[in-house]
Amino acid sequence: MRSPGRRLPAPARLVAAALLLAALTGGAVGADGYGRARRVYMKNKVLEMFYHAYDNYMTYAFPHDELKPLTKSFTDSLSELGNLNVLNLVVLGNLTEFERGVLWLSENLTFDVDARINLFECNIRLLGGLISAHILAKDYSSQFKHGLYQDQLLRLAESLGNRFLPAFETPTGLPYSWINLKYGVMENETTETSTSGCGSLILEMGVLSRLTGDSRYEAAALRALRKLWSMRSSLNLVGTTLDVFTGKWIQYSSGIGAGVDSFYEYLIKAYILFGSDEYWDMFHSAYLAVQKYFRHGPWYHEADMRTGEATHWQLTSLQAFWPGLQFYCTEQTLLGDVTAANLSHREFYNIWQRFGVLPERYTVFNQVFVNGEQKYTRLRSTIPCVLNPWYLEVGETIVRSLNYYTKVDGGFASIRDVSTMKLEDHQHSFFLSETCKYLFLLYDDSFLRNQNYIFTTEGHPLPIRSTWHEKFPAAYVPSNWTSVKDEIQPIRASALSSQVCPETIFGRSVGTPWESACHVPDAHASHRCRTDDDCGIEAITCKKRTCSMAGYCGLFFYNGNKSSGFSMIMRTANTSRLLQLRTAA
Repeated sequence: MRSPGRRLPAPARLVAAALLLAALTGGAVGADGYGRARRVYMKNKVLEMFYHAYDNYMTYAFPHDELKPLTKSFTDSLSELGNLNVLNLVVLGNLTEFERGVLWLSENLTFDVDARINLFECNIRLLGGLISAHILAKDYSSQFKHGLYQDQLLRLAESLGNRFLPAFETPTGLPYSWINLKYGVMENETTETSTSGCGSLILEMGVLSRLTGDSRYEAAALRALRKLWSMRSSLNLVGTTLDVFTGKWIQYSSGIGAGVDSFYEYLIKAYILFGSDEYWDMFHSAYLAVQKYFRHGPWYHEADMRTGEATHWQLTSLQAFWPGLQFYCTEQTLLGDVTAANLSHREFYNIWQRFGVLPERYTVFNQVFVNGEQKYTRLRSTIPCVLNPWYLEVGETIVRSLNYYTKVDGGFASIRDVSTMKLEDHQHSFFLSETCKYLFLLYDDSFLRNQNYIFTTEGHPLPIRSTWHEKFPAAYVPSNWTSVKDEIQPIRASALSSQVCPETIFGRSVGTPWESACHVPDAHASHRCRTDDDCGIEAITCKKRTCSMAGYCGLFFYNGNKSSGFSMIMRTANTSRLLQLRTAA
């Protein structure tokens, strides 16, 4: 996830999820048919994409925030704070250009500016970019041609972190979503923020504390995260927006998409990066709740955090990070819900294949766009890895689509409407920091071979270091709020092994296997169908299952006018297992 509000969509999420899943679902690339020459060819195609976007940014937009590729101009959409995509050059192996970028930033970047910035966006883009670039500069400084690196970027990151701290001075410890870098919180500033906006700060601010020895940054982010978690419902669900002064929820409907997504992402990554069981306890309880109340076969809908009742049945591009997150599973790999992740990823890929790109919002069951949400801006996700050849082929499809639909002479544009493929004059910064980077790592993982990394929600690599598992003295960490450890579910249990299944219309979850006198299984184990004849008899209700417009069998209950959108609840023919919906061929 990334955006505290209306987040921009994302191939990189789909790519990065594919990269993770590739590692579990297949063998070594060289041994299974996807040859070295083909990988080298695709790596070079991605490099061409990156440098086409990067060179045009440097020519027409640098040092401004983002490129406008159609008019070959720029936009200061990020409050004129610039673009830190220079660190991507290390991942691509271009140390010469990386060193040049580090020197330029060291000499020209300042945060002593009268600019109102979004705390979340500035944290993931600028603070995350600076600390990641600092770490990489330290690691590679011996190969620099113009002298040793002297921690200039870390000093800039520290300056930025200090300017963040006034945002946390609220009665709840939850930060304002907007702050002026020079003057702090402005008079009459809005007190509304999102779950992601105040719950996705711990990685960048935590690492800043580890690097500087100043615990204030991590303490502020942790205090906010603890308060946010204390506001969860009895179902272990959180809402989407809240008031930082009252600590009350504003929007109760929630899901795994915009406004919430990186909250879940950062819980598991904070556990991996810092090693505290507190992060695992939060994540584990939250993950099980998501699987129980939001999941519907391979899809995830939105629900009311208070009741668990479905509110919106729609796919959003920001959900595409979830399959990658599910990869972190089993006793060895933390979560390991690989089968569920595979199904969800393939359904996202089916939508991609249908339109050529992934729309921002799409009503799955009646297959229409949500009004005003036909956009495609860019793809992103969690963390890369390489192996299974099918996912390498997914990457090829995405590369072809991006070049065919979005490449223009001045860079890579966004798509205003995927039904017409009309372009929008905007090349977002995360096209370089996420999309191209993840695609490159899909075909060349040499950057990852010598050190383990996690990637922030903006795609900035942070190394996993055992020394960062050492805790600061307890006195530095506010203890106003503490998380509640879930004693019912075993720690590190997979949601699948815990039999966490979607709630049904009957108000109970899928249980253990049992025999039904009327049960007739679907014609295909995958539950795919072309007509109603391919569908069997529901085991519990003894009702005939039908073939949905999405091409799978189910028992459907409609609320409202079908033509204007509808709610649907579906049970599997065999209640002993999770839904198996149609997957890509």
